Amino acid sequence: MSRTAPAAPRRQKAAPSLTRRVLRNVLVPLALTWMLGAVIALVIANYFAEQAFDRSMLDDAYALSANVQAGERGIELLLSPREVATVLFDQVDQVYFAVQRLDGTLISGQAGLNAPLPAEGARFRFSDVNHDGKVLRAVVLDHDADPGLLMPYRVIIAQTTLSRAALVRQLLGFALTPQALLLVLLAVWLWRGIRRDLGPLGELQQALDRRDVYDLSPVAVVETSREVQRLGNAVNALFERLNHSVRAQREFVGNVAHELRTPLAGIRALAEYGLAQHDSKVWREQLARVAERQARASHLIDQLLALALADEARTGLAREPVQLDVLAEQTVLRHLARADTRGVDLGARGLDERVTVLANEALVEGILDNLIDNALRYGGRTITVELAGRTLSVIDDGPGIPLEAQRDLMQRWAQGPAGQKLGQGSGLGLSIVARYAELLGAELRLDAAEPSGLRVSVTFAEIHHRPLQDDYEGTAPGGVPGSAS
Repeated sequence: MSRTAPAAPRRQKAAPSLTRRVLRNVLVPLALTWMLGAVIALVIANYFAEQAFDRSMLDDAYALSANVQAGERGIELLLSPREVATVLFDQVDQVYFAVQRLDGTLISGQAGLNAPLPAEGARFRFSDVNHDGKVLRAVVLDHDADPGLLMPYRVIIAQTTLSRAALVRQLLGFALTPQALLLVLLAVWLWRGIRRDLGPLGELQQALDRRDVYDLSPVAVVETSREVQRLGNAVNALFERLNHSVRAQREFVGNVAHELRTPLAGIRALAEYGLAQHDSKVWREQLARVAERQARASHLIDQLLALALADEARTGLAREPVQLDVLAEQTVLRHLARADTRGVDLGARGLDERVTVLANEALVEGILDNLIDNALRYGGRTITVELAGRTLSVIDDGPGIPLEAQRDLMQRWAQGPAGQKLGQGSGLGLSIVARYAELLGAELRLDAAEPSGLRVSVTFAEIHHRPLQDDYEGTAPGGVPGSAS
């Protein structure tokens, strides 16, 4: 079985230059219009030149007829051949004449010179004739109506058309040469103008070619034309959208790294503790706890992915009834072991009052986890989770945060003096809390605690007024769109 070699890829034909296309689209109609105008001008010029030459030839016929009189032998031309040559002299064209009776009998001039007769009622007629193999312009002048003539006659004047053709050529040259020169100058002017106006497009192309994939800053837009300005603005708008997408991705990556650090560290601690033991019962307990932590971490990843998708698409998160008291109690219990290890007194108050708000359980849990984690790292020896109405607070007795530094700490990767001193954390905790609160439409406040420390409060916008049993019966734990339950 023979195998055929793959066909070589066809080389893509280079697209024509935009400058040339615009110049062609402008000059071609202009040249056609110019040619049409030149033809019309030539026809008009030829018409008036013919009128002028015909009138001159008719004047010669009248001058010649003025010397035709009745003599002893009848009608005769009183001019000698030399005198006739003087009357009909032309420097360029050859002139022929004939004086004939109405019956065609030649009185004087060239025999065989004939031309179409004037129409009835007309005295003269112009026409083109052939004589001796030459094309001549002729005029016939009848004198059959002149009073006093015993015998009527006609005068025929004919001449070559060399002068006429020369005049037409001169007119054509004088008319077309300046127009052709103007057309060339116009083409040069248009070419330079089009290149100048399209220059920003080339500069935009070069600016984009020099950029790497990480440079999404706006490009300079030269306002030479509305179209170029719109194109530049569209490119900058695209860069802005891409930059937003990149920032969202970076934020997502940072959030994932920050959120997974604690469960992964817990999994590692449980595994190391289990490996250090020799009791199989302890192994099973530690493995069960590892499995539990792994499931929680996996669920967290799904939630963060869904959060990233929701943030990227700028769509609202699904909000369901969330019992703040139950969620706060579960979160405190989950962090007790870590607090005991660090020698921190972790407690709660106000959880006896049931409060249900419309929120997202994953985000509320993320807010509490990050606030408690920050308090355990930098908050001193006492941490209290407080619920007062729809306001959930985390209070510590640590060094606190100066007022001038609170706004900066809301930014990503920003750390306060305590964090920098300890060398812990990544500066994402409060920024994640701020972002989650923004997505939930909640208000985030940082206040000084009494007598010392920091109070971080999150006030939710809406309270859910359904019966409490509905929150327990038939309602699955909240999540974000696309997350695994």
